[in-house]
Amino acid sequence: MQTELSKKLGVEHAIFGFTPFPAVAAAISRAGGFGVLGAVRYTAPDDLKRDLDWVEAHVGGAPYGLDVVMPAKKVEGVSEADVEAMIPETHRQFVQETLAKYGVPELADGEASGWRITGWMEQVARGQLDVAFDYPIRLLANALGSPPADVVARAHERNVLVAALAGSARHAVKHKEAGIDIVVAQGYEAGGHTGEIASMVLTPEVVDAVDPLPVLAAGGIGSGQQVAAALALGAQGVWLGSLWLTCTEADMSSPAVTRKLLAAGSGDTVRSRALTGKPARQLRTEWTDAWDDPAGPGTLPMPLQGLLVAEALTRIQKYEVAPLLGTPVGQIVGRMTSERSVQAVFDDLTRGFEQAVDRINRIAGRSGK
Repeated sequence: MQTELSKKLGVEHAIFGFTPFPAVAAAISRAGGFGVLGAVRYTAPDDLKRDLDWVEAHVGGAPYGLDVVMPAKKVEGVSEADVEAMIPETHRQFVQETLAKYGVPELADGEASGWRITGWMEQVARGQLDVAFDYPIRLLANALGSPPADVVARAHERNVLVAALAGSARHAVKHKEAGIDIVVAQGYEAGGHTGEIASMVLTPEVVDAVDPLPVLAAGGIGSGQQVAAALALGAQGVWLGSLWLTCTEADMSSPAVTRKLLAAGSGDTVRSRALTGKPARQLRTEWTDAWDDPAGPGTLPMPLQGLLVAEALTRIQKYEVAPLLGTPVGQIVGRMTSERSVQAVFDDLTRGFEQAVDRINRIAGRSGK
């Protein structure tokens, strides 16, 4: 599964794996793909440094990258406390009423409230980059579109390619104009933040719109046959995220979440603003239903929603409150039916890819007679 882009980056397979777990990122690269570590959950630079040290020690010399979440425009001088003050009391009350309805216990005194979505903030994201550029990363991806121009220039000075996610051809063209090297065409089926266009439609539209820039297809890809389809549509690789969540190397916060993922079908996800304030595909739960109910207060814009629900989600996960327990994941969850190693997933992907190529070759051979 080699393309011009995979050869440029020195990887055997044109499979780019996004993951928040260092062990998964390293395993993806060792298996011949390109592991990309998600940085948004790192609010302290030392924590990111610790995990990049680990990846560097376990990646076996293979290339890897980092995914950040930062706005294209600088947002300076805004503290987390400033943002917290913008959250209406009615929304705080709704959170507490929902938790009380399901009997979710409080955290112990002094117990940390878990991950808070602050990676979007200018000072946090730039702190992550200060750390990352001390490592031999080969790719910097941004989940909120094109990063600021000075960040793109800084990456290029270090021979680091820059990728940006796009949910439409219009967004992709803006990335090209901003000097981005790789566009990730992320379809409606994908986990996390998505647009409204399905991958089968989006991928060739983006390929045509940004030619000759390389495009990675994302969303609804979890088999070798689907990888082959993405390459047939003009992509130079695939960007996979959800598929790694049930790998044995993944350090999921709750075993109950893994069980829910393994039991879920492709119709058990919903595109909701309940997690971050932006439309994000995730497991449908009574938590997402509560926020999407017209009778409720409605979600807040990003990043207010993420800060509002951070402690609540920590409590839900810690006490494994099944009706409310969820996680970002794409529609490909229906194929995630067992826990497997990253290498086993790669073996399945390469086998399926070869079968698909052989099938097309046979069809093409017959049609040519």
